[in-house]
Amino acid sequence: MSIETLFAPVTDLKGVGTKTAADLASLGIYSIYDLLYYFPFRYDELQTLPLDQIMDGQKVLLKGIVATEPFVSRFGYKKSRLSFKMRIDHDVIMVNFFNQPWLKNKLEIGNEVAIYGKYNVARQSLSGFKFVAEKQNESGMAPVYPVNKHIRQKKLVDLINQAIDEFLSDVEDIVPANIREKYRLLSDQEIIQKMHHPQNGNEAEFAKRSAIFREFFIFQIQLALLMQNDQAQNNGEAKKYDLNEITKLTSSLPFELSHDQKSAVNEIFVDLHSNRQMRRLLQGDVGSGKTVVAVYAIYAAVTAGYQVALMVPTEILATQHFNKIDHLLRKFGVRVALLTGSTKTLERKEIYRELTDGTINVVIGTHALIQKNVIFKKLGLVIIDEQHRFGVGQRQALINKGKCPDILAMTATPIPRTLALTVYGDMNISEIRHLPAGRKPIISSWKTSSQMDQVYELMHQQLAAGFQIYAVTPLISESETLDLKNAEELYAKLSHDFPKQKVVLLHGQMPAAKKDEIMTEFAAGEINILVTTSVIEVGVDVPNANMMIIYNADRFGLSQLHQLRGRIGRGQTQSYCVFLADPKTESGKARMKIIAETGDGFKLAEEDLKMRGEGDLFGKAQSGLPEFRVGNVVNNYNTLVVAQKVAKKLVAENNSLSNYPVLKEVLEYNQLKQNRV
Repeated sequence: MSIETLFAPVTDLKGVGTKTAADLASLGIYSIYDLLYYFPFRYDELQTLPLDQIMDGQKVLLKGIVATEPFVSRFGYKKSRLSFKMRIDHDVIMVNFFNQPWLKNKLEIGNEVAIYGKYNVARQSLSGFKFVAEKQNESGMAPVYPVNKHIRQKKLVDLINQAIDEFLSDVEDIVPANIREKYRLLSDQEIIQKMHHPQNGNEAEFAKRSAIFREFFIFQIQLALLMQNDQAQNNGEAKKYDLNEITKLTSSLPFELSHDQKSAVNEIFVDLHSNRQMRRLLQGDVGSGKTVVAVYAIYAAVTAGYQVALMVPTEILATQHFNKIDHLLRKFGVRVALLTGSTKTLERKEIYRELTDGTINVVIGTHALIQKNVIFKKLGLVIIDEQHRFGVGQRQALINKGKCPDILAMTATPIPRTLALTVYGDMNISEIRHLPAGRKPIISSWKTSSQMDQVYELMHQQLAAGFQIYAVTPLISESETLDLKNAEELYAKLSHDFPKQKVVLLHGQMPAAKKDEIMTEFAAGEINILVTTSVIEVGVDVPNANMMIIYNADRFGLSQLHQLRGRIGRGQTQSYCVFLADPKTESGKARMKIIAETGDGFKLAEEDLKMRGEGDLFGKAQSGLPEFRVGNVVNNYNTLVVAQKVAKKLVAENNSLSNYPVLKEVLEYNQLKQNRV
């Protein structure tokens, strides 16, 4: 493998210009290598059956001749139906494609087509999902890839096939031959070939098994190298913090720390005082008070003469942390700065200058912190919030800005200790299991749509008592394929049903300034019901909002539901969370039962492990676990453990990876890719 070939930009492919390259970048695809390893998340099994053997509603692949001129009829906003008749032997059926009018250009009377869709026996019609190219239907397995609004499935499939045709022979193996042999794993060329074009379901599963191991192996090699590097250079500096100043901080707080918070602070202080680099993971449930624990760590480091960097995944969370930490530490002369993608150029340059000369003690920000212009005078503590949202390379890029700084990672989505140790290597773990004193447990319930009267009754009671309500829904606008309550519809309905209340809509596609304006109004108590999407999952703290209704709750991951619920219960009054859902499957019903009965994030994590055969209940970005494209650390935990074992052994034997040049190049490429902001 050479960087000149596989790591070349996608623009090296025929027909890929700057526009398509930008579209691919939105999927995280920058190079030919990325295309080759961008695997399907499922396959459509393309069964071709005689018409008289197809069951009603069955998904099938039908091949036939276009018999009539295709006709596009339009109805409603942005809705259309493309219809034509297709002759299959002596039969003629009607084919309909919804909201894909551009397909008309691909149809010509007399041409043969292969269409995958759902068959209606009574009407003798096919609701088409997609055209299927010959290459896709040779094996009866059509790959389906994660895409977005920028790039269509067909375009992506064509580019992946082009990359395979031209570059597969340049692919070399990442996992050494002796490991592949021992664990019956495919070579990289076989993985690519069989993941994208399996002959059958068994072949697809076998290829996926190898792809998962490969992905975990690369991740664990990165961790093993970091751990070995830390052990070799672990000459951290003992932080001689000022206990008198820490006592003043304690006196200034309007509350007393909980037992769990005190334990976590003490564990962190022991680490800071040691001349070994701190590597600690602070797990705390939603609303358990992790930020205050972080404030103690920050102030201790500052009194010892060091600077602190706190990196978070979103601007809304960075702003919340900044407001809270600046409020608590400003009175002690601590200079706190906020640095995000939205920071104006002049202000950004001033922050760069003051970080370099040491005027700024604490900087809080997003990925913007890992830019090369961010230079610290004396970085002594790095705090990473929701650290699973950052790649290993991104975390390391920030850590490298100091001389062996202490590291505190935080997560509000607890995971079981054994899993945490496997995923996060040699980190020590602190846990905050109990909510601060005075907080009442949120009363949660699962209601079906037939019980809406009960939900409205509770809403009226809370509004009459002067409290505010969140109404959360999964989608922003109407979906043709999913029968979901969407924010716009829900906003109209609640405005009608609660005419005396101020109902406002908030969603992620609004400009940042508009979102901030709405949240400021809501925090000030000027809005009674806030209809919103999961944009409020983090970064919102409104004590007077003590009720939340989550519509179509079965469409969210367990941990995301728990995170959303954590937005209420911030005051001293009783709070209520209603999960509205009509799940059709037993696993869906089980999930609703668990989330309604369990308010403890640690218990939810354990329940998830018990139910892991049902799939990833947590969702991805909200799981407290690193994101993988193919593997799932819960479902594939045993593979993760094996990958960790072989990675540690390999690094112990050859820590420079001089014997594994291909693996080394891939790691370097991944680091470059992770550092893209």
